[in-house]
Amino acid sequence: MADLLLDVLSLLLLAGGLFLGFSGALGVLRFPDFYTRIHAAGVTDTLSAGLILGALMLQAGLSLVTAKLALILLFLWYTSPVASHVLARAAMHAGLRPWSAPARSAAAGEASSTSST
Repeated sequence: MADLLLDVLSLLLLAGGLFLGFSGALGVLRFPDFYTRIHAAGVTDTLSAGLILGALMLQAGLSLVTAKLALILLFLWYTSPVASHVLARAAMHAGLRPWSAPARSAAAGEASSTSST
């Protein structure tokens, strides 16, 4: 019974990790600029890796493999947000401006004023 519970919990963690990984990849493809893309990649990379490694640790049990997976998880939790932050700072320092959506009211006002003249 305990093995079945561990398998189900591992399956749920793996499914969550895969979902977050897929949504992060989709965010990298769909978001409009560099800053939102690294946000999507950084957040989902950290959470996805945490869930997947957690599932693997449940399957490994108490062993040296679990200790190694925990060290990998700890390393990823510290390095991934720092890498995203450093990339964002480097891009800002290089002059890359964040994307901003055009104002809808100004664009609609211009369209209505040009159509009336």
